[in-house]
Amino acid sequence: MSPAAASMGSAERSTESQQTVYGTAVTVENGQEMQEPAEQETCRRQANLEGLQLGYSVVPSEKRFMVLHAFLKRKQSSKKVMVLFSSRSSVKFHAHLLNFLQIECADIHEKQEQHDRTATFSAFCTAEKGVLLCTNVAARGLDLPDVDYIVQYDPPSDEPEDYIHHVGHTAPGDKGKATVLLFLLPQELEFLISLRAANIHLTEHQFNNKNVPNLQAHFEKIVGENYFLHQSAQQAYRSYILAYNSHTMKDIFNVHGLSLKDVAASFCFRNPPKVDIGLEGRAMKKVGYNRGVDSRERRKRRRISAADP
Repeated sequence: MSPAAASMGSAERSTESQQTVYGTAVTVENGQEMQEPAEQETCRRQANLEGLQLGYSVVPSEKRFMVLHAFLKRKQSSKKVMVLFSSRSSVKFHAHLLNFLQIECADIHEKQEQHDRTATFSAFCTAEKGVLLCTNVAARGLDLPDVDYIVQYDPPSDEPEDYIHHVGHTAPGDKGKATVLLFLLPQELEFLISLRAANIHLTEHQFNNKNVPNLQAHFEKIVGENYFLHQSAQQAYRSYILAYNSHTMKDIFNVHGLSLKDVAASFCFRNPPKVDIGLEGRAMKKVGYNRGVDSRERRKRRRISAADP
């Protein structure tokens, strides 16, 4: 290690940065020893915390979209907000619905044409305010100057240290500080233990129910009456569950622990849609998919003809 790096490490050992998330102080300790390569990697990851204010909010499944909608509605006129999702279907659905609800937002996902992603990225970089929706994968490697908020709406796909490294690289915070807000379900709180084990500390932010209007029935009506949004919501619902089931930290992000009725509410359904999740056994039963019923319906439709409509 060079003398400059050693000097930096010495300075870090005496540094204790106080960061504030929504008025609440959180301490991030940056004391590392200059020893093994693994510890040097930890130092590099911790360096990504600079310029970030780390917070989390416990949001039940059935209220997730209402909270996101209220948050973006308050911030869209003056702040730059990035929202991370677990799948491109979820990105597309939320982009369509939020724009329909007059919350203007752009979206980036890995299946877009390169020139479309580049144009969207450039426009967001140069804008003074706005909302950008991204998949976790598409957000990797993006350097977005002056982002005010990064909302991790769906579970992060990374291990704790990699997650912070990821969001830290996404929002380097050239000016000011970016606030990272992690949405967690009540049963996902053990993820905070994993973060603390990696010396990453988050401050809880509790949403005031007075600032989150109960518009669930209104959202369900919009999605239910719009064929395009309804189809998009079904695909997003299915993709969310599949992504959840594929998470490596299954002791925390366990698909069997989800209430599918509450998950459906977050996609503006009153009841879980009948979709083929592709999971076997108990998981398939929990999502309300019945292959036998579906097969009978297909056979019934095949029997319908012009002579016997």
